[in-house]
This record gives sequence, C-alpha cells and structure tokens, in this order.
Amino acid sequence: MASAETATANTSKIPQLPNHKIKIKKTGQRACNEKNDKGKFCGGHLKRWFYTVDVVEQECGCLEKALGAEAEVYRCENCQTLYLPSPKDPRGVNVAGRGQLSVFGLTVPSKEEKPK
Repeated sequence: MASAETATANTSKIPQLPNHKIKIKKTGQRACNEKNDKGKFCGGHLKRWFYTVDVVEQECGCLEKALGAEAEVYRCENCQTLYLPSPKDPRGVNVAGRGQLSVFGLTVPSKEEKPK
C-alpha cells in the first residue's frame, strides 16, 4: 500500500510534456521498463541525455523550459522515454554502480606514488 502511495506522489511531481513521456527511475535502474502495445518491456539502456545540444530538442525546447538547462535526464535508446533520477539515488555516482573490489587482493599503487 505504501509503495502505491509513493508511486502516485512521485508521478504527480513529474512535468508531463506534450512531446515527451517522462518517468522517474527506480533506485539502481539501468534499463527501460516501459511497456509496448503488446505488454512487453522495452528493455533499452538508459543513457544520460544532454538535451541542450540535441538539434531536434532545440527546435521543440519544451524540456528546457520545464526543467532548466542543467537537469539530469536519462533517455531510453529504443523508445526515447525520458527518466528523471530517483530522489533516493546518491548524486555523483555512476549509473552502472560502484563496482567491486578485487578478489585477488592486489593493491596497485597510484600513479602519484612511486614505489621505494
């Protein structure tokens, strides 16, 4: 019940534009979850979209008017659905995640440090 309430609260804050479908990414989401006419998921990769330099978007201009020039926006590579970052995601972290530590136990010195 709480997740449904949160979903409706989040969708009410999303600016709906005539030329774009906008959704909010879930925490750690990297693939599009939009369904097509047959009910299948799109599954396209979400990539950071710099809409201010996109020629087609410059003609429309509605996204820049609604979100400003420096908003963080991700776009599906297949269906072009736009995603805003989740408020729960930490800022400044790569979309792909933090990565893993080496399982081999190797420590590589940084380029600034010179081994003695």
